[in-house]
Amino acid sequence: MKSVSIFLIFILLFSSCTQFPRNKAHPEVSSQSIQRGMQLASVYCSSCHQLPDPSLLDAKSWEEGVLPHMGPRLGIYEFKYKRYPANLNDPDLPKGFYPSHASITPDEWQHIINYYTATSPDLLPSQQRTTPIHSTLPLFAAQAPGITEPSPGISAVCIHAAAHEFMTADLLRQNLVRYNNKLEVIDSLHLFGRLVDIQLLPDNLLTCNIGVFSPTNDKWGKLQLVATNEAGKMQPQDKPLLENLQRPVHVSLTDLNGDGKPDYLVCEFGYLTGSLSWYGQEEAGWKKHVLRAEPGAVKTVVEDYNHDGLPDIWALFAQGNEGVFLYTNKGKGEFEQQQVLRFPPSYGSSHFELADFNGDGFPDIVYTCGDNADYSTVLKPYHGVYIFLNDGTNHFTQRYFFPINGCYKAMARDFDGDGDLDLACIAFFADYKRQPQEGFVYLENTGGFRFEPYTILQAATGRWMTMDAGDVDGDGDQDILLGNFSVGPQMMKPAVDPEKGPPFLLLRNTTKP
Repeated sequence: MKSVSIFLIFILLFSSCTQFPRNKAHPEVSSQSIQRGMQLASVYCSSCHQLPDPSLLDAKSWEEGVLPHMGPRLGIYEFKYKRYPANLNDPDLPKGFYPSHASITPDEWQHIINYYTATSPDLLPSQQRTTPIHSTLPLFAAQAPGITEPSPGISAVCIHAAAHEFMTADLLRQNLVRYNNKLEVIDSLHLFGRLVDIQLLPDNLLTCNIGVFSPTNDKWGKLQLVATNEAGKMQPQDKPLLENLQRPVHVSLTDLNGDGKPDYLVCEFGYLTGSLSWYGQEEAGWKKHVLRAEPGAVKTVVEDYNHDGLPDIWALFAQGNEGVFLYTNKGKGEFEQQQVLRFPPSYGSSHFELADFNGDGFPDIVYTCGDNADYSTVLKPYHGVYIFLNDGTNHFTQRYFFPINGCYKAMARDFDGDGDLDLACIAFFADYKRQPQEGFVYLENTGGFRFEPYTILQAATGRWMTMDAGDVDGDGDQDILLGNFSVGPQMMKPAVDPEKGPPFLLLRNTTKP
């Protein structure tokens, strides 16, 4: 018994003397306070999302950005004469969203602050990129439209390969424009809406109107069909399909419950609240079925992954508990949720796709992170494009990473026609001051999960927030369409003013003449 007591005392002494990395700003913080803060963070900071390591952000971002916004979630609205930001009077927030009483004491909150601010770096490390981005890309020829408008706000692009044309939606001008493959305008439509997603249907366009682009909990979003009349002109449906949506950013049309009627799977990104839901037709109208009542739904992919004849759902979430979720269809509109990938809340998840990179017949995941407009707007070395391999049972391991500051999207296609998958990537929060080439990066697959990075000089003319790939000119290879959203939050001013740049760039693939 005595030896056990001595052992416990040794453990306590060892843990109390644990050495933590220190930054220069907080040398006075004791190891005991840091140790206690780490213990408290593992309880309170991991209740809603993956526990973030202090090394993911610099000390200033923790102290002035992230922690003041997290305090109100624990019922702390003011600390040391500093008022924390909280939307206490927001009518769109559910009752009890913010706790009426603090979950922890002021001393405990100070320990958490000490843990994150004293052990985080003064500055984040730079990217560990071993291969420089080549400044020439002969595979593509860049074309811009002859007519430009100041401050383009292209928030959605869509290639209609079968018709050899494409569309762009300008959020600022609230219009939808069709172009032929010669970049000539063939039709335009003013929608009184801010489109962020366009889906091609056999006879219509399914458009997703976010309502309000800036963060809000309001429900002004809607889904609307756009048809083509006898004269070949776009014509919106008189009444929206769905209204009062909470900042929807992506929609999929499918039959999820097997009743033979189309259902709409909607990512209501929201802000502090939101959801991933599907809407089914009933006699009384559309009924909402919530799959996950959390904000940050970015995109979904619908496929029957287990080959049981029922459509399943893959979904990417940002905004806190970030990661990829799999919803297995159990029949009759019932789903089983599994989180297959999880990321810290500082990652800023922005896009994902399914693609089989190793040819084993199982879907791998291409994932990008780089949304950098919230509480920590510093360049992050872990932003970029990732490939996660599927072991056949939906367990994923990271196989590849290429750092790109502010990466927003990556598309896996065989662009050069050599039989393997390449990657086309865009970054909305690129390092425009030192690395403007990050705005567009083409990663050529050279085998063995090695990719050679390229860019084009014209990529410096815009801030590319949206991208699509498809055969615009009908020559059998994959072209790329980039949309310039020239305004919005930014950490640094680009050398070339994107507000004077083209609304879009069409990168014509030159693989086939």
